[in-house]
Amino acid sequence: MTGVESPAYVPGHGLLKGRTAVVTAAAGAGIGGATARRFLEEGARVLISDAHARRLKEYEAELAGEFEGVSALACDVTDEVQVQALFDAAVRQHGRLDIVVNNAGLGGTSDLVDMSDEQWSKVLDVTLNGTFRCTRAALRAFRDGWQGDEAGPGDEGDEGGRGGVIVNNASVVGWRAQAGQAHYAAAKAGVMALTRCAALEAAAFGVRVNAVSPSLAMHPHLVKVTTPELLEELTAREAFGRYAQPWEVANVIVFLASDYSSYMTGEAVSVSSQRA
Repeated sequence: MTGVESPAYVPGHGLLKGRTAVVTAAAGAGIGGATARRFLEEGARVLISDAHARRLKEYEAELAGEFEGVSALACDVTDEVQVQALFDAAVRQHGRLDIVVNNAGLGGTSDLVDMSDEQWSKVLDVTLNGTFRCTRAALRAFRDGWQGDEAGPGDEGDEGGRGGVIVNNASVVGWRAQAGQAHYAAAKAGVMALTRCAALEAAAFGVRVNAVSPSLAMHPHLVKVTTPELLEELTAREAFGRYAQPWEVANVIVFLASDYSSYMTGEAVSVSSQRA
């Protein structure tokens, strides 16, 4: 089938005005970078992080040339000390934390029969354990800042006494099988389960926890680690006959981070026709 063209870029509407967000794995390319830009367009202050310090600083400079309220701090989500330093920095810089996007993940292709313990553990440590570490740090910050229902509103766009929002990046392979992706699929299914459990626990202090589950969002690094044949096959499966633009996934993250999704928690939202 012939692919449907990507829609026009949607302008910001101030949906996150006055809020402070942390976005991991946001060094320019892909969903994390697109999410940071979308958040800034929606009026948020954004602390971006990534394990790649050079690319992170370059993207910080790019965003700072267009927006106010952007800062950066390198963070390897497999290192608990760095994770805690990231969340401490967000609160120290802005006095509060409102939104966390756990985007860090690591893929790879290997049949299970040939997969080494190291390959399995590395993907799980970044993708699932990293999401756990960041979620734990975020929940502690939200809990410590929780003021309950009696608290009044803060600045314009502020969430007042309410707790905050976490959005995790899962994947449709957390639902469906794909050869060569056992480690990644297991990690992303774990992210979905973590999202549901965290949502139940965090509701007591006003925090919502949801996930997006994209299928194929094209960016330069994906091209480097995926064969043209596989990209063509995955693209052909999509209902629109094309891959998603990273900002199209970021738009759903904006929705989940905003008050438009105020009664949603514990959900994994497919950004694809490929849930099953």
